[in-house]
Amino acid sequence: MDSLCSSSVDSRLTGRGGSSFSGRVESYEAPEKKCISDVRRTFCLFVTFDLLFITLLWIIELNVNGGIQQQLEKEVLHYDYRASFFDIFLLAVFRFAALILAYAVWKLRHWWAIAVTTAVCCAFLIVKVILSKLLSQGAFGYLLPIISFVLAWIETWLLDFKVLPQEAEDQKRFQSVLDAAERAPLMGAGPLSDGQFYSPPESAADSEEEVDDKLDPEKSLIQQAT
Repeated sequence: MDSLCSSSVDSRLTGRGGSSFSGRVESYEAPEKKCISDVRRTFCLFVTFDLLFITLLWIIELNVNGGIQQQLEKEVLHYDYRASFFDIFLLAVFRFAALILAYAVWKLRHWWAIAVTTAVCCAFLIVKVILSKLLSQGAFGYLLPIISFVLAWIETWLLDFKVLPQEAEDQKRFQSVLDAAERAPLMGAGPLSDGQFYSPPESAADSEEEVDDKLDPEKSLIQQAT
C-alpha cells in the first residue's frame, strides 16, 4: 500500500497516450492512492473497540466487586493468576498494540501477525480458565474470558476474509488499468490548425501568364491568315 501512496503512479501515467483511459485511471487512482483502505480502517476500528470493550467490562467488574481502588490494589498490586482479571485486560492491550502496529502503522499485507496474536490469546485464555478460579467469581468469571476469545477470532476472520482479499482485488484491478493505459496506442495529435489547410491566393503574375498562354494560339492564327 505504501507504493500507492507515493508519486510513482503519477510518473507512470505521465506522457501516456490514450485519452479514453484517462477517466478510468483517475477513477481507480483516487481510492487506490489512499494510504489505508476502507476495509483496513474498519478492521483497525474494531481492534480499538476490542480494547475499549474489554477495558469497560474490567472496570465494571472492579466496581461491582468492592470498589475500583480497592480491587485495583487486589488485582494489580497483589496479582494472582488464578483470581485476577488484570491479565485479561493486558491481553486486550497486547492484541491492540500488535495489530495496530502491524496493520495500521507498518501496513502489513500478510496474516502472520493476526495468527500470532490469536494463538497467544487462545492459549492463554484456555490455560487460565482451566487453572484459575474465575468460574467461581460470578458472571464476570464467564463473561470476560469468553468475550476476549470471541473478539480475537472475529478480528482474525475480518482480516483473513475481508481486508486482505479485498485489498488484493483492488490492487489487481488498479494494476490492470495501469497496464491497459500503458499499452494503449497514442491518439491523434489534436485538431489540425487552419494553417495546415491554407492555400495562398493566386498571384497576379500567374494570372497574366495564363492569359498570355490563352492569347498565343489566337495570335498565331491571325498571323497565318494575314
